[in-house]
Amino acid sequence: MCAEKKYPKNILLAVDGSEHAYAASELIIRLPLTANCTIHTISVLIPRLAQLSATLTQVLKHTEQTLHQSQASVHSQLLTGDPGEIINTYAEEQRPDLTVIGAKGLRATLGILLGGVAQKVLEYSCCPVLVVRAPFQGLRRILLVMDGSGNSQAALHYLANFSLPNTAQVHVMHVLSPSYATDFRFYAWSDVMDYAPPTFTAEFDAQMQAQAAADRQKGEEIVQLSVQFLNEHGIEANGHLENGDAATQILEYAQKEEIDLIVAGSRGLGQIQSWLMGSVSRKLVNYTTCSVLIVKIPPGEPSQPPETVQTEAAPGVQ
Repeated sequence: MCAEKKYPKNILLAVDGSEHAYAASELIIRLPLTANCTIHTISVLIPRLAQLSATLTQVLKHTEQTLHQSQASVHSQLLTGDPGEIINTYAEEQRPDLTVIGAKGLRATLGILLGGVAQKVLEYSCCPVLVVRAPFQGLRRILLVMDGSGNSQAALHYLANFSLPNTAQVHVMHVLSPSYATDFRFYAWSDVMDYAPPTFTAEFDAQMQAQAAADRQKGEEIVQLSVQFLNEHGIEANGHLENGDAATQILEYAQKEEIDLIVAGSRGLGQIQSWLMGSVSRKLVNYTTCSVLIVKIPPGEPSQPPETVQTEAAPGVQ
């Protein structure tokens, strides 16, 4: 029998009355939370929109009534200021192990998949952030993105210790980079050059093929170990290895398999260190139509090497 799940025990939920915020509340009450879990529900009043104070108070009251369907204790508070900054400051003070926010608010422009407040929270939050998109239809199929980085290892450990519904199934995906030899030789040169591509030697071909085989072996190992780790934590999981542009493959797979939630680390391998979120993570939260959980390693904490996937605890997750 698996031990009691570690996360989430301390949830920060930001609401504004939008359909996505209500979907976030619905998602939370579907989680098998225990009595020792606390949900801090906040709504942020922009000073120039003081007339909305009564409306947001009602939103908080309605949300609190909804959340009481779970066993968790609920605390509500109306704050004033810039929503993104207030949410992140509150998170820094309370140190929740999960911040939950709707993908876009009431004033989001039509056609934009991710609102400005959600973007600011994702970029600068000190803890894992779950961005929920309406309508919420359950957490049946979850896609965990693994790239071998310390951040993706943190996502794996966080998910393994997360209180998921018993019916949830996790799809673990690793995306291999396109073969350099194939892309460079047959596509890039012919598309942009008006003269013959250079000749590649047999030795070069052999090196590229060997590298591709090594990358595939490593990718298969990442997926296999991740699936095994989740299974050992009582989570049904299966693995998938794809090839191509990472964001494109993930988004296409999520749509094809009707994924309800994508889980990823905040920054992958090889990203510029000053970027708080990697380009793949940023694309996922901006272009997918499902909910996304981004797991972060707090600044200053070491990334966990992939080799420790079977034994070590998740780094940086409070």
